[in-house]
This record gives sequence, structure tokens and C-alpha cells, in this order.
Amino acid sequence: MTETFGEALRRLRGNRSLRDVAALAACGKSYISDLEHGRRHPTPQTARALDAALGARGELAALAGNRPGQSAIEQADALQAGLDEALTAGPLADSSLDEIEWAVARHGRATRSRPESFHFPELLADFQDLRVLLTHRHPTPVRRRLLIAAARMSGLTALTLLKLGDTRAMSWWRTARKAAAAADDRATLSWAYAQEAYQAYYSGDLYCALELATRAQTLAGGLPCVGPALAAPLEARARARLSDAANALRALDTAETALARLPAGDQIGSAFGYSESQLRFHAGNALTHLGTTARARVELARAAELYPASERMDRALVALDTAMCTAADGDPAAAADQAARTLVALAPEHRTALIIYRARQVADTVPPGAREVHEVRALREILAPPGETERAGGDQHGDSG
Repeated sequence: MTETFGEALRRLRGNRSLRDVAALAACGKSYISDLEHGRRHPTPQTARALDAALGARGELAALAGNRPGQSAIEQADALQAGLDEALTAGPLADSSLDEIEWAVARHGRATRSRPESFHFPELLADFQDLRVLLTHRHPTPVRRRLLIAAARMSGLTALTLLKLGDTRAMSWWRTARKAAAAADDRATLSWAYAQEAYQAYYSGDLYCALELATRAQTLAGGLPCVGPALAAPLEARARARLSDAANALRALDTAETALARLPAGDQIGSAFGYSESQLRFHAGNALTHLGTTARARVELARAAELYPASERMDRALVALDTAMCTAADGDPAAAADQAARTLVALAPEHRTALIIYRARQVADTVPPGAREVHEVRALREILAPPGETERAGGDQHGDSG
């Protein structure tokens, strides 16, 4: 029969007094007595403290997960939690670090195709394991790799919240920057500033977006990394919306150079990469705002060719930007029809706050005299369902870079 927590505690206490053990575990003598006699069940924190005090090597923490009356499934969950904790307690092998970094990279790729509501729980589960690892002492090179992973996971958390229309994303950018700075990794810090610039841009704070994008490019200091490749086209988009055509075009030239200098391994479909498909999309957006729709259409058409079918959200954004061009060219009915068809073609889980926001931009470009046109009214009906989608669409938004 499996030993209970109380029985194991009595055995491990041996000849030591209740008072001595209570002092070591920072709890009361009567509490230790209640635990031994099964009158109370320990918290995970108390079990860990008693483990350390009695040199039990995780035995008590494991038994603390088994509560009287638990189902087999509940016992399995408790066992897994205790095992995960025990596995993170020792020194990290190189293969363990490789696994952590591979998981972070996998989550970065998943942002391009998986709906946020499906992906977020898995992201948080892996992030929790990483957080536990960071509470232990590690050699400096190991800790640096963990901090870089934490910075990237914090950024992914911010991006996911942003796409879900949750304003708490902003605090996660601060965490990402802190972790990257603690690791003294300028490339990751530049990436975090560049991604945060997209949040400022989609919240309508164009001057803040410009400041963050400039900071991202300055931090890189000429290093061929993702941060400048992300930041320069965002700068172009912000300047275009501010009608600063000369500097918007200059920023697009800078973006072309940054992408050309980027190593091939970073020109990928990932939150941690930047590709030609993204640059064509972002250039098309900037040119649309500058009113040079013919050139914008060329860039957007090239983006549509380059994006794989799996990247549904970015393909939808390209289609919506093309609709913006159509509206700017004076055909609101065709623009609204294209936007509506883009929304309808997306599965509900892919109709994120950002997608709704961008489709609403198309609707908002329609002049007042054309708002009763059938296609425009149909688009507005799609954009005005009751519930959270309608409210989230006007708050904060971001794309995957």
C-alpha cells in the first residue's frame, strides 16, 4: 500500500522533535502534528519546505499531490506536476536547453498559422516550465540562454494578447525587454522594441510607434538581425499615415537593405523572422496610405504570391489592403465586396481583433454618400455582430510583424 504524506513525514522526521522540524520549515508545531496524523493536507509550498528541511529529495512534494479521495485522473495530474517539478530541479544538460529553444522557435512559427485561442494554452504551459527553471541557479552561459528564451516567450505572449484585442499585451513587452536586457542580447532587445512598435501603430499612437521603431534600429547597431528588418517598414507605414512621403519612401529603402542583409535562416515565416512576403505586404500598406495605389497593388500582388496558403491571417490582411486600394481608387462598392468576401472566407477562429479592425478601416474609407450601397451595407452588417468582437475591434491591435 502507498505510504501517505503523514506516514512519510513521521518516518523522515525520525528522532527530531516537532518543534525542530516546524522551525526548519517555518510553520507551527501543531501544524506538523496535524500533517502527520492526516488531519490536514499540506500546500505545495509547505511540502517543498519540509522536503528541503528533511532532505527528502522531492519525496514529500510528490506525496503532497495525492489527496484523499482523488480520482485516478486527478492523481495522474498531481503525479505529472510533481514529476515536472523534480525534472526542473537539477542542472540543465545541453540537450535540455536545445529542447527549450526548439520549443520557443516552434511557438514563433505557430503564430503564423494557428488561431490564437488554440495556441495560447500550449504557449503558456511551456512558458510556465521556463519560469520554474529561471528560479534555480545556473552557470552564466546557461542563464543567458534561458533569459533570451524568456524574452522571446514574453514577446509571443504580448503578440498573442494583442491579436486577441487584450490591452494587457503592453506589460508583456516590458517583461520581454527586461529579460533581453538582463541577457545583454541586443538582437533580442531590438526585436522586442520592433514588435512593440506594431502595437503602438495599431493603437493609433503613430509618434510612439516611430520612436520605438527608431529605437529598434539604433539598438541593432548595424547587426544583421530581425529587429531592423521589422522596424524599418513599420516606420514607413507610420510616416505614410502622417503624410511624410519623403521619409516614408526612405524607410522603405532602408527596409529593403535590412532584409537583404538578414541571414537566410531568419528570412522565415515566424514571429522571430522576417520575409520578403511580409516586406511586400508592409510596403503595399505604406504606399496605399501615400495614395500611390498602382505601385501598392504591385507590392500586394507579390505578397499574395509569396505567402503560403497556411498563413491565412496575413493573406487576409493582404486582401483587405488591396480592398483599401480599391476604395482609394474610387470604387467603394467593389472594395466593400472584397472585404466582405475576405471575412466570410475566414473560419471564425481566424477572425481576430486585428482582422476586424482592418476590415473596419475599409468600411470607414467609404464616403458618406456611398454608405447605403448594398455592398457597403453588407460589410457593415458583418462587422457589427453583438458581443466581444465588436468592442475589441476598436481597441489595440497588432500583426505578426
